Amino acid sequence: VHLVESGGGLVQPGGSLRLSCAASRLTFSNYYMSWYRQAPGKERELVADIDSVGGSTNYAHSVKGRFTISRDIAKNAVYLQMNSLKPEDTAVYFCKAYRADYAIEYWGKGTLVTVSS
Repeated sequence: VHLVESGGGLVQPGGSLRLSCAASRLTFSNYYMSWYRQAPGKERELVADIDSVGGSTNYAHSVKGRFTISRDIAKNAVYLQMNSLKPEDTAVYFCKAYRADYAIEYWGKGTLVTVSS
């Protein structure tokens, strides 16, 4: 299973970025997909997740109303649209695929998002 994140970079406060996670070698529609992030010196935290068919989403309180998670089953991809970015959003963002019936999870290697002026 391969999960490859992209779309990170340097952005000014108030700006936007769209992260992508391309999944391969798995039946994408069987997996819940999540975005996590880990800031320097902090633990990894859940940012948002989406169910296997894209009908239900959840967000961390800190990003609700600013970030949107979505998935494209045809493209085996999950996205995180990030708007109104703040310096405290600076972190490495990771994509996770989770299959509940087998309790299996896979992680990508992450993409760095830096919010700074």
